[in-house]
Amino acid sequence: MSMLVVFLSLWGISLGPVTEAATFFETQPLLWAESESLLEPSAEVTLTCQARLGTVDFQLFKNGVVQETVHLDAPAIKHQFLLTGDTRGRYRCRSGLSESWTQLSELLELTGPTAPPPPVLRLDRESTQVLRPGSKVTFTCVAPLSGVQFQLRRGEKELLVPRSSTSPDRIFFHLNKVALGDGGHYTCRYQLHDNQNGWSGDSEPVELILSNEKLPAPVFTAEPSSPNPEPGTRVRLRCLAPLEGARFALVREDRGGRRVHRFQSPAGTEAHFELRNISVADSANYSCVYVDLEPPFSGSAPSALLELRVDGPPPRPQLRATWSGAVLAGRDAVLRCEGTIPDVTFELLREGEPMAVKTVHTREASANLALIFLGPQHAGSYRCRYRSSWPNTFESELSDPVELLVTES
Repeated sequence: MSMLVVFLSLWGISLGPVTEAATFFETQPLLWAESESLLEPSAEVTLTCQARLGTVDFQLFKNGVVQETVHLDAPAIKHQFLLTGDTRGRYRCRSGLSESWTQLSELLELTGPTAPPPPVLRLDRESTQVLRPGSKVTFTCVAPLSGVQFQLRRGEKELLVPRSSTSPDRIFFHLNKVALGDGGHYTCRYQLHDNQNGWSGDSEPVELILSNEKLPAPVFTAEPSSPNPEPGTRVRLRCLAPLEGARFALVREDRGGRRVHRFQSPAGTEAHFELRNISVADSANYSCVYVDLEPPFSGSAPSALLELRVDGPPPRPQLRATWSGAVLAGRDAVLRCEGTIPDVTFELLREGEPMAVKTVHTREASANLALIFLGPQHAGSYRCRYRSSWPNTFESELSDPVELLVTES
């Protein structure tokens, strides 16, 4: 058993892809728990705060209150805080920056003994999900603990890839020159300490589709057939294969290549996909493939591309508070902005202020926007929106407002 470490912000956000071209130097420190100190619930716990630049000052917060402030004799890139007693709680750290402090790290919560949570497996932004033999693929496996060993698996097969990580919480798996037999579902897992505690649960699977040119491409059509449908209407996409019992995938061109938009497993030789209430965010090039249900899970050659271009504004998002009533000063407040379009940048804006107070890029269609370490100055009315600069430039309207109240007790 180990002590569970939970990031309150969703992994798809806090550990997700780098946001669109930043023009500033990142100063936010990293905070993680050393896995060796989490093997026993009663053990002392070591938290490491790593700065972006060398500094002599480090500060640890617990539940919104300063827990410990350290001033070193010489600049260092990181400092370790030793926790004893009841270590359960919510932690952040910050480091010295000139004559002030950096922003706080992401939130880290120690919640007591439980089984280690599964990691998250993602395709690298430059990798494609539907690919030809000989291509290169990079996976990223992210765990909530540091100092662990990782393993990548295809189905139940353990792949011979490096297990050690030089990063506190993640590893990159590079598959060079993938072959037809490399298609299928991939997962990753981690172990805490030399197999003594066993493996964590598996991540959610990521599927790779290897196109076998010997399998004829399907026939792909759209209704209406116009490449410029009206906003708010529905487009029906039909994928016809020369065999029965296959699984079909609707594929959309993404920044890094071709990604599966959705799957369907009909009984016959064709699949029907619908894009409902379409908007500018549906503008893309689409194709379809079919996949064998038996090993080696070969995929067909892709169909011809269908181009879809839609004018008009994207759908308006909805902003939800994840709390009720007033929020206690020193706590965090998380507002969830929910849209319908993945792979966009979400912004949180305070009423009366032109600049966003929080910006998050995610591959999901929604994002958690956190206001940390609240004080009376954070009270007010908030709205959210989302935007994109690729493949089409658009910006949604603002959501309805959510009121944030902050109380001292």
